[in-house]
Amino acid sequence: MEHQPPLQPLAREIIALPPSLGPVRLVGIDGHAGSGKSTFAGVLAEALGGAPVLHLDDVASHEELFEWVGRLRAQVLEPLAAGRAAHWAPYDWVERRFGPERVLEPGPVLLVEGVGAGRRALRPYLARLLWMETPRAKSWGRGRDRDGRELSDFWDGWERAELAHFSDDPSRPFADMLVRQSGTGYEWTSGAAGAAGTGADVTERDVAPQG
Repeated sequence: MEHQPPLQPLAREIIALPPSLGPVRLVGIDGHAGSGKSTFAGVLAEALGGAPVLHLDDVASHEELFEWVGRLRAQVLEPLAAGRAAHWAPYDWVERRFGPERVLEPGPVLLVEGVGAGRRALRPYLARLLWMETPRAKSWGRGRDRDGRELSDFWDGWERAELAHFSDDPSRPFADMLVRQSGTGYEWTSGAAGAAGTGADVTERDVAPQG
């Protein structure tokens, strides 16, 4: 028997939502750095039939860790809202410059993942906001282990910047769903926004296929 892609129930729920940005259902995936956002976004994109994923690391820069809203709005949000292709240039963290332009066509779903995906400036455009429920210390520890000692100074600065960002502009209280990773897959429950909308706190699980 052929397995369904992981997160298929969540994918069906997203597809059933009304568009939130022109013809697009924009889904934000937020959480602390190192919380598993990119991995989760990749699995969800697969369940959505290959939906594109916009990584906010490609929109930010060394000089603008969180001051990228204007660029994202002009290059991505406004064109998609008008049903046009978005033209944007991802940032190269090694070369410290923005690279060649890419084109993003308006489709049924666009996942935007990264710290700040649920910030107040983006929430009006979101069909759903998902928060990765991984504790901050664990997330940051993962990130430091992943990036190695050579990026230790960067992480020191990042942690201060992330703390300041979420202190001023928290995302978790506005999340529709809280996502937790387990050894066998993911589970998700209604967040504060989702519970307020449904009056329920429902836990759903996805078990990764075996073999």
